[in-house]
Amino acid sequence: MVDVQSSDVIEIEVVIDRLNYLFTTATGKSLSELQRVIVEQVWAGRKYSEIADYYSCTEGHVKDISSDLWKILSQVLFTKVSKNNLRIVLQQQIPEIPTTLEPSFVGRAGAIDHLQQLASRGAKVMVIQGEGGLGKTTLAQQYLQQGKFDRVLELLVAKETQYLVSAEQVVEEWLRQDFNQEPSSELGVNLSRLKRQLQEWRVGILIDNLEPALDQQGQFSAAQRSYVELLRILADQQVRSTTIITTRDRLCETSLDLQHYRLPGLAIDAWQQFFGSQQLVADAPTLAMIHHAYGGNAKAMRLCCGSIQEDYAGDLTAYWQAHQDDLLVTTDLKNLVANQVDRLQALDLTAYQLFCRLGCYRYQEMPTLPVAGVNALLWDIPATEQLTTIIALRNRSLVEYQQGRYWLHPALRAEAIVRLRRSPDWEVANRQAANFWTESVVQIQQLTDALQAWEAYYHYVAIADYGAASAVILKSRNNQWQQYLPLGSTLYRMGLVQPVLVAINQILQHSYAEQNLSELYNILGDLYWITGNIQGAITCQEKTLALALPAVIAATTPPQVYYFKMLEVDSLLSIGLYKIDLWELEEAAELFQQTIHLSQNTAHQSWAEKATIGLALVQAHLGLTPIATTLANLAYQNLPTTNLPRFAYF
Repeated sequence: MVDVQSSDVIEIEVVIDRLNYLFTTATGKSLSELQRVIVEQVWAGRKYSEIADYYSCTEGHVKDISSDLWKILSQVLFTKVSKNNLRIVLQQQIPEIPTTLEPSFVGRAGAIDHLQQLASRGAKVMVIQGEGGLGKTTLAQQYLQQGKFDRVLELLVAKETQYLVSAEQVVEEWLRQDFNQEPSSELGVNLSRLKRQLQEWRVGILIDNLEPALDQQGQFSAAQRSYVELLRILADQQVRSTTIITTRDRLCETSLDLQHYRLPGLAIDAWQQFFGSQQLVADAPTLAMIHHAYGGNAKAMRLCCGSIQEDYAGDLTAYWQAHQDDLLVTTDLKNLVANQVDRLQALDLTAYQLFCRLGCYRYQEMPTLPVAGVNALLWDIPATEQLTTIIALRNRSLVEYQQGRYWLHPALRAEAIVRLRRSPDWEVANRQAANFWTESVVQIQQLTDALQAWEAYYHYVAIADYGAASAVILKSRNNQWQQYLPLGSTLYRMGLVQPVLVAINQILQHSYAEQNLSELYNILGDLYWITGNIQGAITCQEKTLALALPAVIAATTPPQVYYFKMLEVDSLLSIGLYKIDLWELEEAAELFQQTIHLSQNTAHQSWAEKATIGLALVQAHLGLTPIATTLANLAYQNLPTTNLPRFAYF
């Protein structure tokens, strides 16, 4: 906790608690550790420079994060928020912000108590198991929100096996984004670093929707076995963390110390409380039958309530008379969702088509959509009718909506994607969605921009268009370092090495345009270099050269000549850098000299300047100090007066 006046401690804790709820509701993500620190410090009257010193980061980074935070808070609080007025705005509005998820979070006090008892008995990892729609995620979030944690981490596991996030990537991101630690390329090293952080800090962790990572026996699949090692760390009695896992399937890894909790359906009194909060007069015997038919499912409770309000004018008895034969003693939420969607199909075919198409979005790194993302799927609907179609889904609780953002509940999305795959819209919907993500990002100023642009890749892979998928990786944009680089290069510079590494290797297994092939190998070489696979990196750059050299000769236009020549000199420069790591200095020097010879006084002059710096370093290592000094001075004199960050790492 930040050093604030004692009279403010309880107040700021309440502010952060309620503000985090509002922020999560609006964005789908909790406040980050740095965002929490910024609010606390600004509340206490600190300057940006003081916040940077406290958090051990640059003042510029604090200002960037703060700027984005003020924009989001301005949107969700419906008033301009800045550093100067944050305290007065929150003092005026925070009392009106709820701290719980009522009325949708009802009837779970006993479940919260059960989790607390497990934790008090030493449970480090608790698994909440149950069918879809019971409210597992809501319960886990509520428990972690109430806990006295220094920070809360959330991992949203993919809804489909092909999009699973690896444990390696998860640990890397936690270390970098949440603990300000630079990760290693080795999982074992990273797990040791994570364990040290979890021994120092009280951390709440949510791993949500785990079942896609499990096989038929309830164990992690062969491709996801590294999760066992991660959970072994999280379950260690020496750590101060508490981990909540939600899953539909039981997790049966006998080597792990896990505590399972089978979440029951909501009791009848919880349904009565919820219906009452929605101003519905619940006939007790009829409500009891509906409750029994749906097994107390929380999502079913809300779907029923919405249908009763919208389609039966609040007449619960009429609703049950119409549906009791269809839903007799049905406890599986999937059956309820199928029933609701079938009904939508019969009543509103246009809204039904939109519902199915919305299933193509992943709702992972980008858990919600702006209205433009929804409209992108209404390519065959006049613009004047698009909002009406969207509202039709909202009114039937078949799309979630908050603060102008849309998303499908996981159970609904599962039904939507099954139906979409059977329809003629499958390919078109994915292409439209991919085009939306690509066009929505003009330049990359922060990580969310890069992740948003990256979404297009998954849509093209879903329809097996690997040529278009490679084009997503290679599409160049200006980034925050004033570089004009392919998306794949910008992503790994932002620390997301694993996703790009996996993606390029996946594409290389399929056929696509040869032009893309040469540049993909060029980027893959750097990725292998970063992860320590130097020989693999050299092999990739040699493949780039083998493709680029004849392409330069065959090129018929100046842009083509420039492009393939750029790949040639960049690959030579890269291999030279790799050779330094292997301490093959003479070979490195020769490669740098080749690069200088090919690019000096040409459109690729910047590669000559970088190679000169590399050559100076090699000559210094070889003990040729006068030559190294001359080259270094030459490089220094040729440095540009602008865009210096582009050359700083050399």
